Amino acid sequence: MPPTPEFGLHTFGDITLASDGTPKSHAAVLRDVVAEAEAAERAGLDFFGVGEHHRNDFAISAPEVLLGAIAGRTSRLRLGTAVTVLSSDDPVRVYQRFSTLDGVSNGRAEVILGRGSFTESFPLFGFELDQYHILFDEKLDLFTKLRTEQPITWQGRTRAPLTGQRVYPTAESIPIKTWIGVGGSPESVARAAHYGLPMMLAIIGGGSSRFRPYVDLFHKLCGEQGKGTLPVGVHSPGHVAESDAIARDEFWPAFKGMHDRIGAERGWPPITRRQYEQEVESGALYVGSPDTVAAKVAATVTALGLNRFDLKYSAGTLGHDKMLRSIALYGGTVVPKVRAIVR
Repeated sequence: MPPTPEFGLHTFGDITLASDGTPKSHAAVLRDVVAEAEAAERAGLDFFGVGEHHRNDFAISAPEVLLGAIAGRTSRLRLGTAVTVLSSDDPVRVYQRFSTLDGVSNGRAEVILGRGSFTESFPLFGFELDQYHILFDEKLDLFTKLRTEQPITWQGRTRAPLTGQRVYPTAESIPIKTWIGVGGSPESVARAAHYGLPMMLAIIGGGSSRFRPYVDLFHKLCGEQGKGTLPVGVHSPGHVAESDAIARDEFWPAFKGMHDRIGAERGWPPITRRQYEQEVESGALYVGSPDTVAAKVAATVTALGLNRFDLKYSAGTLGHDKMLRSIALYGGTVVPKVRAIVR
């Protein structure tokens, strides 16, 4: 068990509702996210991550810009993405944006690289979905070389080659901390181990213990390849309130609305209240009172030997005021309880 697990928050900037029940503007949601990050720092949390999406129901499509604003309003919180969709971006520009963020934040930047669970960015930026795998593989290879901040010579099939070129600005902390987001395939686990990068598991359904084989595989491959023991983190959704009943009732309509909206695009059936309750009780939803959520987080941290647990605290139209309260309870009450359990 890692001696001092870290605890963070993730949000995708989900579009919430104004007091009159109408959707807030993207601009208003972005301002709310900055306030939520400030609340995370006040609550003593370690990390705040924002997701990248290119859809009407999420406000964050330029995460580094938003993180730069948050950097100016915080002083200690580590800041990063959850995730950066590297496949449809340029690794050089991604690195430049994060080295800039690292500079303005005094070395607090992190990046979680992934392929993303949505594909809207591919046609938006002119990439073909039939290149889904090679795009990520090649761009990840280049990004890992950029982290050294040495002259780069690189050639692939999906981007112009580089010959002895340097990339600026240089980062405050070299190398910038970089995670690989893993949804649960052995190939993704092997990729993280190959590049010697920490692994962030996205657990959004089912019990966390079923991911133990992936953690074991990751540590086994890292050992065999001489990479040492690298951090493992988990990203899962949840909500904290004063009681289990309040938390479940508050989270349910927002979670169902988001689940069913995305499910209609992907062919999922609508979620039932019983299925929701099962996910809360024994699955991937960390919803409840501080005691309930702390016990569940501690069990996950212990079962998987985690270095970090990040709660995805936003869900569809769940209100800004409720998220602020959840953040305060998570950082101020849940995390101290978890640390007392797992120490």
